Amino acid sequence: MATEVDDGPGTEPAEKLTAATISLDAGFLLAKLHAGGSVLNNRALAAFDLKERSYSVLALANSGLEPTQREMAEFLSLDPSQIVALIDELEKRGLVIRAPGKLDRRAKIVSSTPEGEALFRRAEAAARDAESAALAGLSAPEIATLKGLLRKALWGPAA
Repeated sequence: MATEVDDGPGTEPAEKLTAATISLDAGFLLAKLHAGGSVLNNRALAAFDLKERSYSVLALANSGLEPTQREMAEFLSLDPSQIVALIDELEKRGLVIRAPGKLDRRAKIVSSTPEGEALFRRAEAAARDAESAALAGLSAPEIATLKGLLRKALWGPAA
């Protein structure tokens, strides 16, 4: 049950609600951090005509790991049809290309064009600035710890 806090002078509603038990729930905290970070990311990426999802696809296309559309969908937790639409958009802009897979020619490997790489590098800097703003209350070691713990929670201790 949530704890009530008196509405004293200078008490902001958001501050008041941090006393609620939900503020200790990891899922809530992750969702809230993501929501705030998404707003900052999308503002920063708008200058490049990108949003978080299209930026994520472009980042994977620039990774040098030769991801397939299916791998991207799984990694980004998106439906394959969503990935296809995002890649279609980036391909129309000349930022990525699709090529048949090396082992399975039916699979489509997505990679960046030189134009896509140049745009990604600029967008990546803006995304890093947005991340810094979202995590401004943490020190650099705390940010590294947070990222390490999130990777471990998602992909296990070897991540």
